[in-house]
Amino acid sequence: MFVRLLTRRQIGDRMGELGELYGHTSSSEPHEPGFLDPSDRAGSAAFRRRLAGHMRRPGFELLVAEAVRPSGATVLTACAYGFPVRGTDPWWQGLDGYLPEALFRTALSGKLLAVAGVLVERRVRTQDPTREWNLARRLQKRLLGDHTGALGVTLVDRGDVDTYRALLAWGWSALPAEGGGASRFAPHRLLVLG
Repeated sequence: MFVRLLTRRQIGDRMGELGELYGHTSSSEPHEPGFLDPSDRAGSAAFRRRLAGHMRRPGFELLVAEAVRPSGATVLTACAYGFPVRGTDPWWQGLDGYLPEALFRTALSGKLLAVAGVLVERRVRTQDPTREWNLARRLQKRLLGDHTGALGVTLVDRGDVDTYRALLAWGWSALPAEGGGASRFAPHRLLVLG
């Protein structure tokens, strides 16, 4: 398995594959290869629209992990993507009143990278998530490594406990205020990775 950065043009060319990857990795149920049920198709289309919007952001990057099958065909197995965010960025909508001052200052300095998505198979979420060689950890580390000194931030819907637990296992941290401060009323959990 190898990891590489895709250009915007390559992302556009592989948007269908990325949508299928989303469908295979976003469900809690394992899928047969090449099979998407109708709900996955709707989710896949919504994912492709979000990704197309994120691609327009300055500094957007998308890494993919690919495996080579015995036939020689290359198969997309995972991806991670993100973009720099500033203190006045609309990405913070709904959280701006809950951000700690230090994080807000980091955002103003341009040293925050929003990791908007990490798509990996369910087994990557559950098997050895704390190991450095875990694919999700490798993708995150490489994405942040391309932005020297940047701190990673991500948002997780409050009801998405599975993703929240996976991110914690991959090295993300909840902000100290997450323990019971005003941030518990925010629509999302804010996690950091440094």
